[in-house]
Amino acid sequence: MSGAITYGLIGAGMMGNEHLRTLLLIDAANVVAVADPHEPSIKYSRATLGDRAVDVSFAADYRELIERRDVDVWIIASPNFTHAAVLRDVLPKAGAVLVEKPLCTTLDDCREIVSACAERAAPVWVGLEYRHMPPMGEFIRRLHAGAVGNLKMLTIREHRGPFLVKVGDWNRFSRNTGGTLVEKCCHFFDLMRHMIRSEPVRLFASGAQDVNHLNERYNDETPDILDNAFVVVEFANGVRAQLDLCMFAEGAAQQEEVVAVGDVARLEVSIPAGEIVWSPRRPRGPTREVIAVPEMALKSGSHFGATYFQHLAMQRMLRDGGVPETSVEDGLRSVAMGIAAHRSIDEGRVVAMSEFGL
Repeated sequence: MSGAITYGLIGAGMMGNEHLRTLLLIDAANVVAVADPHEPSIKYSRATLGDRAVDVSFAADYRELIERRDVDVWIIASPNFTHAAVLRDVLPKAGAVLVEKPLCTTLDDCREIVSACAERAAPVWVGLEYRHMPPMGEFIRRLHAGAVGNLKMLTIREHRGPFLVKVGDWNRFSRNTGGTLVEKCCHFFDLMRHMIRSEPVRLFASGAQDVNHLNERYNDETPDILDNAFVVVEFANGVRAQLDLCMFAEGAAQQEEVVAVGDVARLEVSIPAGEIVWSPRRPRGPTREVIAVPEMALKSGSHFGATYFQHLAMQRMLRDGGVPETSVEDGLRSVAMGIAAHRSIDEGRVVAMSEFGL
């Protein structure tokens, strides 16, 4: 693929507009189509695109646009519960696809999409973009280069604020999101698999809805999304990982902290500080380095440059060949871990991934 890469966007809410802002920063990107049934979201995207909006086709129904042959990449950033249906319509068409996480909200839908993708030539990339935060990417590079020796333990902590308000308040209910440990934490389960380079065997989770959204009502329903959890995961290669999630901790200095410990050293990274700390067992004494995120990348959205660098990585794949760095198989497995964690909480037991055929 040479020349500018053209994009169509399905779903012009908060994340959809982050994609638009990002693409405006990339010279070799050209947005030509935007679809969303919510008129304020269309207005939002027009404002984001500014003068470039005059060259963009807008529609309430994405099906009016997907027959276009001038779109190289379709970005699907619609609500989680719509992903499966949108993908069923888009996958038979030409062009690559970037679908936001989670791939789908159910394992059956994920499996159907994985099977459908096996039949198409153009790649499908899943937006598990946390791998692309520059400090996280450098942490992973050093980890895989042997900075801790033989990895034994991995901890991922996210302490942040509550879920944001979305159109129609769809994200207040697990039936729409897949549940907090699918919606939010598929990112972290993907990071675990990627960092550890093995597959999960079993997990145990404890979580609850203790603080957030308890006094909210939507059509006489109270939101049912968890706002905190611990998840412990055992991997096939013997490494153990832990997720520590709290969504009523917006005062925390660092939103994400990842710590890897091996038989030689401890390695940690914090976001948004971007600081990587390496602490060998002997001789004692940590070394610290800040991995800066370019200001331009920070301007594109709220994911510390991840969206920008994900798009650059996808463009390299499209131009040079290769496969998605985050595949539909990655998407399926990250969703499966979230579903397993919810099952563990609901049933109060250890859950084996073999229960899902994985």
